[in-house]
Amino acid sequence: MLKTAFVAARDRQRLGEIAAVLIGYGVTKVVERLGIAQVARLAKRRTPRVDITRLSQPQRVRRAIEALGPTFVKLGQILASRPDLLTPEWTEELEKLHSQVSPIPWERIRPQLEEDLGAPADEVFAEFDTVPLAAASIAQVYRARLHSGEEVVVKVLRPGLRKIIEADLRLLGHATRIVVTEWPEFGRYQPQEQMRHLASGLYGELDLINEARNCETIAAIFSDRDDIVVPKIHWEWTSERVLVQEFIHGIPPNDHPRLDAAGIDKVRLAQKGTDAFLQMALIEGVFHADPHPGNMLVMSGDRIGFIDFGIIGRLSERRRNQLLMLIGSMLKEDADGLMAVLLDWTGSSNPDLTKLEASSQAFIARHTGATLDFGALLTDFMTMARENDLAMPTDLAILFKGLVTADGVMRQLDPNFDLFSAAGPTVKRKLASQFSIKGLTRKVEAVGAGLFGAASELPTLIHLMLVRLKQGRVTVEIELKGIEKLTRGIERAAARIAVALIVAAFATQLAPRFMDLGTPAFITVGAMVCVIGIGWLVLLGRNK
Repeated sequence: MLKTAFVAARDRQRLGEIAAVLIGYGVTKVVERLGIAQVARLAKRRTPRVDITRLSQPQRVRRAIEALGPTFVKLGQILASRPDLLTPEWTEELEKLHSQVSPIPWERIRPQLEEDLGAPADEVFAEFDTVPLAAASIAQVYRARLHSGEEVVVKVLRPGLRKIIEADLRLLGHATRIVVTEWPEFGRYQPQEQMRHLASGLYGELDLINEARNCETIAAIFSDRDDIVVPKIHWEWTSERVLVQEFIHGIPPNDHPRLDAAGIDKVRLAQKGTDAFLQMALIEGVFHADPHPGNMLVMSGDRIGFIDFGIIGRLSERRRNQLLMLIGSMLKEDADGLMAVLLDWTGSSNPDLTKLEASSQAFIARHTGATLDFGALLTDFMTMARENDLAMPTDLAILFKGLVTADGVMRQLDPNFDLFSAAGPTVKRKLASQFSIKGLTRKVEAVGAGLFGAASELPTLIHLMLVRLKQGRVTVEIELKGIEKLTRGIERAAARIAVALIVAAFATQLAPRFMDLGTPAFITVGAMVCVIGIGWLVLLGRNK
C-alpha cells in the first residue's frame, strides 16, 4: 500500500532494525503478518547472544523487546500488567522486562546537560558526581550538591532518545491500524487503547517538566502530613531534559537488615504506606503508578518518602465509586454485585451472561473464608475477566498494577499484612467525604450510610434485570430465570429508599434547625423519627 510505503520510507532505517531483531529472535510470524520481512535486509542482522531454539515463544519475544529499546520495553511492561488480556505464561515472562541498561559515558551526557543548564555543571553545582546513581533506558540519575549546600538528584534524558521513540511510535501506530483493519480477532487486546496508553506514557517521560509537575501534584496531597515526604523541585534548573530535585535519604522497604538496625516498626510502616497510597487513589484520584521498593524510602522520624513520578495514574470520581462497589462486593461475597461492576466496565462488550455469572460465583467461593492475598485476588479477578472475553479499562488496569505492587511491598514488611483491613480507615474517610454532612450527629451519619447502601442496591438489581432480559431475547431460560426474585428485590430496595429518603431529609434539613432552637421537645421528636425510620429499614432488610 502507498501509505505503508510512505511510512517505510520515512522511518526506513528504524523499521529495518525492528524487523531484523524480530527475525533474529525467531519472532517471524509478526514480521510476516505485517509484511515487513523484506525491509530486514536494510539493517545489519543482529545475532542473539543465546540459542533461541532453547527458548519458548514468550521468552523469545521478551528478549527481542529488550533488544529493541525503551519504546518496546515500555509496551511489554504495560502488557505484563494485563492478566485480563494475556495468559500467565506471557505475563510472567514479560514481568522480567527491565529498563536498566549500561550507562552512557559522562562525556556524551555533559554537552547536553550544560546546554540545558545554560552553564558548565561545575558552575551550577558545588559538587557533581559523574558516576550515575542509576541508568535506565529513558534517563540517567546523578547526585550533586548546590552552592547553597542542599543535596540534589539530577535526572538527565539520554541524548538522541526522542528521535528514536517518535519513530517507534509512528511505526507502532501504523502497525496498530493494520491490525485493527486486517485482523479484527485481535480487537479484544484493545490495540488502539494500548497504543494511546503507550504514547501518552512515553511522551510524558520524555518531558521532565511533566514529572516535576506530577511530583508537586502528589506533594500537594500530603501538604498537611509531616510523615509523607515528596522531594522539592528546583525549578530554576529544571527543563524538558533535566530535572533537579531534593535528594531524599532513606532505606528501601526491602532492605530488612538496615530497617532492623534502625529499629523500624515494619508492621506500622506497612499500614502507613497503604494509607498513603489509598489516600492518593481513593480520596484524591491521583496516585503513584509504580510504588515498587525503589520508589519508596523509609526515612528517619517514622516517615515515608515517595520518589520518581514519571508516570502517575488518575481516577475519575465515577471510577473511584466503582472501585468501592467492587471492594464492597468482594467483602460481602456478593457475586451479583461483582458481576454488575464487571458489566459496567465492559462498555460495548456482549459477554455470555450465564458463563459470567458462574465465574463470579466461583470467584467469590475461591476467596471466601480464607486470608485474603489482595495481589493474588486482583490477579485472579483480571484472569476471570480475560476468560469471559472482558477487558479492564486502562485507568483501572494501571491502578490494579499499582495495588498489586504495593501489596507485594507491604507483605515483605509484614507477612501477615491484609490490605482489606489496612484500607479500612481510608475507605471510611472516602465514604464520609461523599455521604456524610458536616456538623451532623453520628446517628445522622449512620442514616446517610444506610441510604447509600439502599440506593446502591437498586441500580445493581435493575442493571442485572435489564441485561438478563436483553440476553433473554435469544435464550428464553435467562429471560424467565429469577424474574420474581428480582421484582421482590426491587420492591424491597424501593421501599428502603423511600423510608431512607424521608428519614435523611428530616435529619439533615429539620434536625439542625430544631437543635438551633434548643427546644427539647423538637429534639426528642426528631430522634424518634430517625430511630423509627432506621428500625423500619432494618425490618425491611431482614424480610427476605
